[in-house]
Amino acid sequence: AVDRSNFKTCDQSSFCKRQRNVKAGNSPYRALLDSLQLSQDSMKIQLVNEANKVPLLLEIYGLKGNMTRIRINELNPLKPRYEVPDVLVGDPPTTRLSVMGRDDNSVELSLGEGTHKLILTAKPFRMDLLEGRELVLSVNSRGLLVFEHLRLKKDSFSDKVSSTVVSMWDRIKNLFSREASKEPATKEEEAAEASESSLPTEQESTESEKSEEVFKEAEEAEEEPGTWEETFKTHTDSKVNGPTSVGLDFSLPGVENMYGIPEHAENLRLRTTEGGDPYRLYNLDVFQYELYNPMALYGSVPVLLAHNAQRTLGIFWLNAAETWVDITSNTAGKTLIGKMLDYMQGGGETPQTDVRWMSESGIIDVFLLLGPSPNDVFRQYASLTGTQALPPLFALAYHQSRWNYNDEDDVNAVDSGFDEHDIPYDVIWLDIEHADGKRYFTWDPNKFPHPQEMLQRLAAKRRKMVSIVDPHIKVDSGYRVHSEIRSRDFYVKTKDGSDYEGWCWPGSAGYPDFTNPEMRAWWSSMFAYDQYEGSRENLYTWNDMNEPSVFNGPEVTMHKDAVHKGGWEHRDVHNLYGLYVQMATSLGQVQRSGGVERPFVLTRAFFAGSQRYGAVWTGDNAAEWDHLKISIPMCLSLGLVGISFCGADVGGFFKNPEPELLVRWYQAGAYQPFFRAHAHVDTIRREPWLFGEENKVLIRDAIRQRYALLPFWYTAFYHSYRTGQPVMRPLWVEYPQDATTFSIDDQYLLGDALLVHPVTAQGARGVQVYLPGKGEVWYDVHTHQKLHAPQTLYLTVTMSSIPVYQRGGSIVARKERVRRSSDCMQNDPYTLYVALGPQGTAKGDLFVDDGHTYNFETKGQYLHRHFSFSGNTLTASSADPKGNYETSAWIERVVILGAGKPAAVFLKQAGVAETRLDFMHEAETSVLTLRKPAVNIGADWTISLR
Repeated sequence: AVDRSNFKTCDQSSFCKRQRNVKAGNSPYRALLDSLQLSQDSMKIQLVNEANKVPLLLEIYGLKGNMTRIRINELNPLKPRYEVPDVLVGDPPTTRLSVMGRDDNSVELSLGEGTHKLILTAKPFRMDLLEGRELVLSVNSRGLLVFEHLRLKKDSFSDKVSSTVVSMWDRIKNLFSREASKEPATKEEEAAEASESSLPTEQESTESEKSEEVFKEAEEAEEEPGTWEETFKTHTDSKVNGPTSVGLDFSLPGVENMYGIPEHAENLRLRTTEGGDPYRLYNLDVFQYELYNPMALYGSVPVLLAHNAQRTLGIFWLNAAETWVDITSNTAGKTLIGKMLDYMQGGGETPQTDVRWMSESGIIDVFLLLGPSPNDVFRQYASLTGTQALPPLFALAYHQSRWNYNDEDDVNAVDSGFDEHDIPYDVIWLDIEHADGKRYFTWDPNKFPHPQEMLQRLAAKRRKMVSIVDPHIKVDSGYRVHSEIRSRDFYVKTKDGSDYEGWCWPGSAGYPDFTNPEMRAWWSSMFAYDQYEGSRENLYTWNDMNEPSVFNGPEVTMHKDAVHKGGWEHRDVHNLYGLYVQMATSLGQVQRSGGVERPFVLTRAFFAGSQRYGAVWTGDNAAEWDHLKISIPMCLSLGLVGISFCGADVGGFFKNPEPELLVRWYQAGAYQPFFRAHAHVDTIRREPWLFGEENKVLIRDAIRQRYALLPFWYTAFYHSYRTGQPVMRPLWVEYPQDATTFSIDDQYLLGDALLVHPVTAQGARGVQVYLPGKGEVWYDVHTHQKLHAPQTLYLTVTMSSIPVYQRGGSIVARKERVRRSSDCMQNDPYTLYVALGPQGTAKGDLFVDDGHTYNFETKGQYLHRHFSFSGNTLTASSADPKGNYETSAWIERVVILGAGKPAAVFLKQAGVAETRLDFMHEAETSVLTLRKPAVNIGADWTISLR
């Protein structure tokens, strides 16, 4: 189990403890309504903390597509605070805001499109977002806005003296300025004066006023341990900027279901955090992580989804520093406005969920994604951070990995083993032992002396290889990669300005500064075929350890006071590091082909936007049944926040799986987006044929089911690329009003057509499957049995069972001639499975291109086909006339589920005489099979049942 003492709790993280010590109540902040400025695209207004008089600037933007952006920064920070770059795909287009009304303590704004409006209350400061008369969300309604301003350290006698002199001088000045009126100043006047002095006047505020702002609050903060220096175990974090944390609360009336904020080994529906730690977002290499707790893991996406039967909302907190998220359910602690709404809307207490975000540094920059449907939220988030990159087809097939395949002979033997046992696979992986002494971009001269020939042998079978390239670089003057990075000054620095070094796989290692665009460009150039010696076009990349992992660092990662390009501390950028590593690697692969070929890069660490660069896996899991179970909610959570290309190590990384667990894991993995078997160096070998004939056949069957469905997977990923919709999705996404689905995470949908309920319990004799959809029908894909929904059904299972159902009303394309790799199946024929809905109709689509280049984007070389069945007629047409692609692939069979027996079946194509088709009807299951329509997949046609 994990050594918890290596990782901080909230109590051991000084800013989290400080933030949490601020209890709900009236906010010390007041909005200065007189400072309100409205421009084309935003509203700006100052906030002042009544306790310390430090002014903040609040900016509100209405964004196109039903989103609102809220930014809060210091009005006059001592120096700039970090704002996250490179995550948003562009400046989000804004809509016009307008002031609808105001009084002496509030202002009402309309938020551009739609019926949303925002009421900003000045004192105490809060914001309420309404749709019509319905309260959707409140900001700072619990008064938990905390913004620790930058200040000078006040620790020496001379500092104390100078600050005393300054404040005395200010008092004298104030006295003189009042001489005219001879009236004693009241508390209110003094507060007003202080806040007015913070308004940008024609003259900038004088130095003395500025220093007063800086020192006002320092006394209290300095008393607290951990503000200017913090020690955890043997590591001391020097904080040159002092306390800089930010926090804000959001209240969601009527909401009880919260999802997202991966990565946690947790259920899909998040729990409340009262009485325990908040959920932590801080990318860490957690050895042997535990399940069902809020500890941080390898990646962080600061996006939370809130859902009830009426609407879905998203909150995207754009901050890359260590972040904690508290979720509390609330009826008693409801704010006055919430209670009034309960009263107005009649009925008793509505539930409410309160969320509190707390980050160590940076600014508050938050996007409210206002839905109202789940798909609207996905589209909104995709418009900000981009969609899942369309993977090359091979990447959706099966991957075989372990730490480590020993040498070229071992690779050849495993590769041949798959052919001997007639099991398809596409990619074999090499872990850290393949390189020369863990020097990435090299090959061990004894174990892998001829990498090009090895890659050539794989290419001849139309297979690929992935090699690991980690971002820690062995400190060795004879190692070219290290020498170049050092000579170009591209390493992260210590706080004293020397190259930061930490301990990792190669021993002492430097860490390239991936936040530096020049460093990233250089890293990308290393993937050119003449730079990465021994590489070929069928070699792809795995970025591991990119949290970054530092074995001898605090919490097994980089010191927070390490320094990046631009003088930013590591604490500001930490959660971005992994995203930047994958970004640079992915770009390197694109560039090596002259911009033609799509990349494949797997990453362990990630952030918002990582979906644009490749795949993610759930890290170092274990060969245990609970780890198999948790792979489902972990990938579902990632899909909800844009990262669809997710998988878990099949079989478990640590420990040795018993054959039953291994078989069940293959069956589950075959229906998850990223399908890779992987294992620790200390485990026994576990290629699929090593567990006896019976188990081999079961594993082969699961893998072959994956290959038959590749056209469906590829099309689902095309949709994700176009719209941001998750490929693997929770049931509630398609059935947002069905409360039964809100907490289900042992079954899920692929696209909107297949429902999967993997068997994840040891010795299972059966599973409970929930089939959603009032009045809908589902078909068992193996038996073609038709089932009516909604119902919970007990399904008896054997070792060969993988419960999968096709939704009535859908059409799914498969390729049923499975060969040794996906590339070998490129021109093979398709079978269409038409599952008739309750009205006897169905529709579906298929995306086809060359499977590996950007030609579908740059040259319009693709087919997007639409199939629809109604009135006993099946029609094929183009779903997108802009695309065109020549292929010899054709349709060899159409299987119609839920069909009666026709007298005759006719095929009609433009300009060709109508032809009769052979068919077979099974009365027992109502399955009609049409044989050999033999039409090209790109052709338009109709098939009529008469």
